[in-house]
Amino acid sequence: MRTALAMRIDSHQHFWKYHAKRHSWITEEMSALKRDFLPENLEEERKANGIDATIAVQVDQSEDETLFLLQLAERNESIAGVVGWIDLRSPQAAKRIKFFSKFQKLRGFRHIAQDEPDDRFLVREDFVRGLAGLRQFGFTYDILIYPRHLPAALDLVARFPEQPFVIDHLAKPEIKARNRSGWAALMQKIAGYRNVYCKLSGMVTEADWRHWKKEDFRPYLDVVFGAFGPERVMFGSDWPVCLLAASYQQVLEIVEDYVQDCAADVKGRIFGANAAQFYRLKMAQHGLAA
Repeated sequence: MRTALAMRIDSHQHFWKYHAKRHSWITEEMSALKRDFLPENLEEERKANGIDATIAVQVDQSEDETLFLLQLAERNESIAGVVGWIDLRSPQAAKRIKFFSKFQKLRGFRHIAQDEPDDRFLVREDFVRGLAGLRQFGFTYDILIYPRHLPAALDLVARFPEQPFVIDHLAKPEIKARNRSGWAALMQKIAGYRNVYCKLSGMVTEADWRHWKKEDFRPYLDVVFGAFGPERVMFGSDWPVCLLAASYQQVLEIVEDYVQDCAADVKGRIFGANAAQFYRLKMAQHGLAA
């Protein structure tokens, strides 16, 4: 039986049945994404790159999306967990959280805060009130933001020191512009909260899609590893969005090359064990020792 440390987990990828209105965020520039992406479309890439399991993350802000991902997870053992969506701003948020707690593979929630016109959305009274109900049921929260939202994210995590948070996509620094001003200091501050992790994901689409080099990402990975350490970072592909700029293998190799000199146990944490710990995955479902 394999151990959790040996299991390779992609902590961030997406599935959808393409619908022009529902997926209106997919612009003409991103037309390659205007089709269905389902578990069978990822299977060959996942296996070829030695990935045992994935975390499927929402892209549409609806409970239907959450249920859709849970249905996929029920039918596909390789989906170890789901990060769904509910309206945490709703007066019914507590009831909806309780309702979704019965789904074993639902591990947490996310809101596309990066698209909210209010840069302080994450600390709005109604949102904070809803988020306060997550910890009772062991749910995590994924923070999807741009660097300008990091001050609000800092305020949020300070209010909930026991709530598990993870920052998606390094908070989307301006890699193409080679700008780390402001972002680096704020990431170091938010990493000071031990309940906050960071996903090593979404980097290629923040770079020059057609002309990026692996060296472009090193300064940003240096900041994240220096701030969070190898104990609180986790690999994520952001498939299929990553396909706009790189193949699955290329995305994986960016992180593999960066950590090539690390000890095997450190690599094990970055490529699996940290995600398993953060999302409290049920190891027995995947033939793993606890």
